[in-house]
This record gives sequence, C-alpha cells and structure tokens, in this order.
Amino acid sequence: MKRIVFFIIICLASITAFAQNTDGAPTQNISTDSNVVYRLFSTRNMYTFIKLDTRNGQMWQVQWNTESKSRFVTTLSDISLVYKDEEKNGRFFLYPTTNIYNFILLDQIDGRTWQVQWGKEGDRAVIRIY
Repeated sequence: MKRIVFFIIICLASITAFAQNTDGAPTQNISTDSNVVYRLFSTRNMYTFIKLDTRNGQMWQVQWNTESKSRFVTTLSDISLVYKDEEKNGRFFLYPTTNIYNFILLDQIDGRTWQVQWGKEGDRAVIRIY
C-alpha cells in the first residue's frame, strides 16, 4: 500500500513539474541591460519578433524563417514618439498581453501608453491609449 501511495505521489509531482503554462499568460525574455538602444521582444509566434528603439518608440516587425522568401523586416511605426532632445535609452518598453498579436508600449518616463498590433499588412497598428 505504501508503494502505491508513493508511486501516485511521484506521478503527480512529475506531471506538475512538466506541466506547461497553458493559461495564455504572456512571457518575456529581455536583456538585463537597461541602457540599450534596441531590444527584440518575442511574440508567441516562433518566427516573429518586435524590434523596439527604446529611445523614441519606433518599432519593426522582424520575421525569420529557414526559407529566405519568408524573412523580412517591416515597419510597425517609424514615427518618433518624443522630440529628439527627449530621447533616452530605455525610455520605451513593450509588455505582452494575452492576445498573441498585441503588446502595450509604455513610455517609462511620462506614462503614456499605446496598443501595438503586429501581423499581416493591413492588420498592423500603433494606437495611443488615453
């Protein structure tokens, strides 16, 4: 009887240890250096990243693949969100949402926020949140 209980406990512990995060909660892998100009933010699409200019909020969708015809960089926003004299490394940061195609862009100095949507041409947008 003790062996059966012990076996059940080991099985449950193993299942718990190997369980993946299935609640859709976003994850983020970032550099610990806060003084960088550019950061790459992973999306939940294995082939797509968002490149952020942390000084001024400009962004690009970066798609890689093993086939060269599927690799590209396209602009999400080429408009600086601050004046040139207000640019500072690390000023802007992207936060993932539970929606695979959306992030929140935060100006860490004045608190302004934008919805950033990546995807196919026509679906991409950067919209100020008031």
